[in-house]
Amino acid sequence: KLVELHSEKTDARFAVGDLYLGKVKKLIPGLNAAFVDVGYEKDAFLHYLDLGPQFSSLQKFTKLVRAKKINAGRLDKFNGEADIDKHGKITQQLSKSQLLPVQVVKEPISTKGPRLSCELALAGRYLVLVPFSNAVSVSKKITSSEERKRLLRLIQSIKPENFGVIIRTVAEGKEVAELDRDLRSVVKTWEEGMSRLAAANPRDKIIGELDKTSSLLRDMLNESFVNVHVDGKKIYEVVR
Repeated sequence: KLVELHSEKTDARFAVGDLYLGKVKKLIPGLNAAFVDVGYEKDAFLHYLDLGPQFSSLQKFTKLVRAKKINAGRLDKFNGEADIDKHGKITQQLSKSQLLPVQVVKEPISTKGPRLSCELALAGRYLVLVPFSNAVSVSKKITSSEERKRLLRLIQSIKPENFGVIIRTVAEGKEVAELDRDLRSVVKTWEEGMSRLAAANPRDKIIGELDKTSSLLRDMLNESFVNVHVDGKKIYEVVR
């Protein structure tokens, strides 16, 4: 009995969650936004409010990585900058041809290019990693105050410096080993992406969101599963 069917477009470029090295094409002061080239036929849209409070830290970090003055994704020795003014102007932060890491938050549709954000966030199975922040927050769907406190304490004790973490609903009741494994895996994705950033060309994809199969398994798979059926050798290798 079929319960759910998910389909995926074969051209999975510019999927939500993908990180690119974008190049600023045009500033639109009237919209307080910029158009950014990420390699799509239409330029992507980046609004000032989507730069995120830690934009100055992201810019400083990007320059250090590109100049090979900092070891890939490590943030423990990185000194962040002050938050930007949330009522500021796009022209104060961006200039034409500037390079910046951007994340797709809305996929392109018909006449519009992707919508972008500079508030980078990488999703794991139980956690979402937020570079340049130090805040730890718990999904509101976890209602037990004891469990919320346990998860907060636990994540604060294992998370790397200068990374924030959002604890997802599925983390409820999970052991420290599982959460630690998930955290390490997402940090590794970040570090690998940042080592690509060091030599990336404009429009290059730096971090790709998982394909549909992998992201479903990441979020759903647990010990109650008996087996998983696949119908192709390539996807079998990925799943295994």
